[in-house]
Amino acid sequence: MKRLHLFDMDGTLLYGTTASLEISRQLGLEAETMTLDREIGAQRISSQEFARRVHALWAGLTLDHVTAAFEGAPWLTNIRETWTEIRAGGDYCAVVSLSPSFFVERLTGWGAHAAYGSRFPAVPFTEPVDPAGVLSGASKVEIADRLCEEFGVNRDHCIAYGDSLSDVELFGVVPVSVAVNADEHVTGLATYSYAGRDLSEAYELVRHAG
Repeated sequence: MKRLHLFDMDGTLLYGTTASLEISRQLGLEAETMTLDREIGAQRISSQEFARRVHALWAGLTLDHVTAAFEGAPWLTNIRETWTEIRAGGDYCAVVSLSPSFFVERLTGWGAHAAYGSRFPAVPFTEPVDPAGVLSGASKVEIADRLCEEFGVNRDHCIAYGDSLSDVELFGVVPVSVAVNADEHVTGLATYSYAGRDLSEAYELVRHAG
């Protein structure tokens, strides 16, 4: 039976950071974004409000900034190699993140079958963020179900990898999950836990699962 591996990005594929922080670092706005990260982490603001505020911060954002942020980010090692192995075994891999789609979607170039993020306007921005396109924890479950239908995979054969609050709902509906460098929100929910900087080691925990 084919399996679908569902990867979070911020704090999971990205070690100890988020796409928003890496983008803001290129603009000299890291401190402001860290403040927003703390607010959304404490559930004082919604994902829609977070998106609206970082969009305002990134008024001067260019594609060169995005490329520099993506290429310079502290990714886990062996992401491409792990996804190549998943594909070779006949399984599917996808990334679902609350971060901007223009950053997340670049991971299809590394071998993900699909990559979904919050829908932002094209860079450089000439339009506001549409709140309807901003993802949440519940959105991850909805997208997972759509991907299951697209790939012909049963939800019972999904494996989720995540690290924080936005992964709680997805961890609650799949049979196998891996907490990757995770916080207290998901460590107690996960089937397996991994701490480190090599995705192939996290994958090894579930290579023969279910």
